[in-house]
Amino acid sequence: MQVFVAVARGEGFAAAARQMGLSPPAVTRAVAALEDHIGTRLFSRTTRNVALTEAGHRYLADVERILQELADAESAAQGQHASPRGLLTITAPVMFGRLYIMPILLDFLDQHPDVSGRLLLLDRVTNLLEEGMDLALRIGHLGDSSMAAIRVGAVRSVICASPGYLKRHGVPRYPADLERHRVIVATGSLGSHEWRFGDDDRLTIRIQPSLTCNSNAAVLQAVEQGWGVSRLLSYQVGPSVTAGRIRLVLEEFERNPLPVHLVHLEGRRASAKVRAFIDFAARRLRDDPVINPQPGLAAG
Repeated sequence: MQVFVAVARGEGFAAAARQMGLSPPAVTRAVAALEDHIGTRLFSRTTRNVALTEAGHRYLADVERILQELADAESAAQGQHASPRGLLTITAPVMFGRLYIMPILLDFLDQHPDVSGRLLLLDRVTNLLEEGMDLALRIGHLGDSSMAAIRVGAVRSVICASPGYLKRHGVPRYPADLERHRVIVATGSLGSHEWRFGDDDRLTIRIQPSLTCNSNAAVLQAVEQGWGVSRLLSYQVGPSVTAGRIRLVLEEFERNPLPVHLVHLEGRRASAKVRAFIDFAARRLRDDPVINPQPGLAAG
């Protein structure tokens, strides 16, 4: 299994051989024996490259988890389980991960030299078990699952525009006023053409977007440049609001905040690296005024 992972991650038998201190024929024989044992091909081989088959991709996620559990068990037996070590794989939404998780992860790795990090920024919900993730940052209400969740804050869905735009086109006082404004929408959950307002979501406005974009960062850029009004999450616009480049409007019509959680797999003992990162990250996120605003202060 270790040889298989080395070949998969190194994308070649020669690279795996160098990493593990084996000869290339020994690596080839080990993979062939593994394929014979499980009865399926794990790699498709050509003269130029080696690529995982569909079965190989599924097997890789399971094998990496099993090997990590084995390493954790050995560390525990040796009395070393309290020491974080190994590869820590985290996933988060793109903007949240770049603004918040990456700085936290870098500081965590500085404090724990035996841990290496892998951060995947994806604007979709990942299956932690199938995709070999240790933990995820999730924004929104969680469904029933077998995962453990640690709440670290909340964010708001906010309507925003630049001061210059509002000066030229007027400040919307009611959600229906948005029908007279140039609206920018991001594709995704917040990019729906039906915008709901209020605690009970009964007030719904049908939006006719003047600009649609698949990047929240690009939408934010267009808002800052005074092109139109948009709906984003409070953490996404927080720095721009603080700097005065963006103003929030229609705050009294906002929906209930969305919870922010760190989630990880339940049903097996969390490794030292996961426990240590959760403690470290939860403390940092809970201290952040954008994620956990003080009473009387606007989020973002």
